[in-house]
Amino acid sequence: MRLTRKGAATKQRIIEGAAEEIRQQGVFSLRLEDVMGRTATSKSQLFHYFPNGKDELLLAVARHEAARVIDDQQPELGSLTHWNAWWQWRDKVVARYRAQGSDCPLHAAVSQLGTATAAAQAVARELLQHWQAQLAAGIRHMQDTGEISRELEADREAAALLAGVQGGVMILMATGSLEHLEAALDQGIAHLRGARAAVAPSAAPA
Repeated sequence: MRLTRKGAATKQRIIEGAAEEIRQQGVFSLRLEDVMGRTATSKSQLFHYFPNGKDELLLAVARHEAARVIDDQQPELGSLTHWNAWWQWRDKVVARYRAQGSDCPLHAAVSQLGTATAAAQAVARELLQHWQAQLAAGIRHMQDTGEISRELEADREAAALLAGVQGGVMILMATGSLEHLEAALDQGIAHLRGARAAVAPSAAPA
């Protein structure tokens, strides 16, 4: 459906309002009436933009929150060209999840839709692929400058680091503790930094 600028703004307002409702009330308490009240939209407006109702709105919230996950890590995530940049990215990830705490609209929306649905899987897959690709790009850059060994497979190392981050986030959501997320980031970066490119020994003096 092609939207006017005003229509696109209204639709975005509904999505953001639904995300805020999920943060405050939880996904299981989410009512379309509350979203309409928060966003000053009518029932006809809401169903104009989301004709399939709550599930379609939840999918839009999941896409919106997935994009935010990447956007909130910028510009650090896209500029992993030196070790200070990696640690700055680490701090930004921790700060993001510290502020978010256990209230994650992305996880809530995907869980409510059901992780087995094709649409929910696609949102999660696209997020992880984008995130992993940017980490891998940073690793390759550091390999080009000799800071990381070329023996490491960039995509696999990025996948392992991302898996650690996601595991830490899941533990945070279950316990409220950032300890495991911080450990995963610290150990992941330390592993990369320990795998420096081999430097050829200087030629023996004549």
